[in-house]
Amino acid sequence: METALNGGSVEPITVHDFSEKILEQLVHFHVMKLSGGFFLWIGSEPVLSSLALAVSSKHDSMPLSTLVLGDPSDTTPSSLAQRLTKKTQKQVFVSYNLPVTSSNLALLVEDRIKKEMELHPDKF
Repeated sequence: METALNGGSVEPITVHDFSEKILEQLVHFHVMKLSGGFFLWIGSEPVLSSLALAVSSKHDSMPLSTLVLGDPSDTTPSSLAQRLTKKTQKQVFVSYNLPVTSSNLALLVEDRIKKEMELHPDKF
């Protein structure tokens, strides 16, 4: 169901949650599908310690990304948002709230997201 807003149509926001135990840590994922993009929160506790945004660029094959909130030395949120934007061609917000304990964790988290995108493409 789409809603008319100022003469145009807007998709409703939908929410999708899933969890997975990765490297002995329970990781929660929260996806809010927006009109033209999605917000992805990743964490093990209810905090918002980072927020990155990535958008496609007509001038470059690599999407543009920036960190809006969080530690600028941690590139995980921005690079993840950038890769997801490249994959989906959508505007992507990523809030990555897991401790930087292992680079393998970030890779496994991204693999889990891609698996969920294959299983439920309508949620992203």
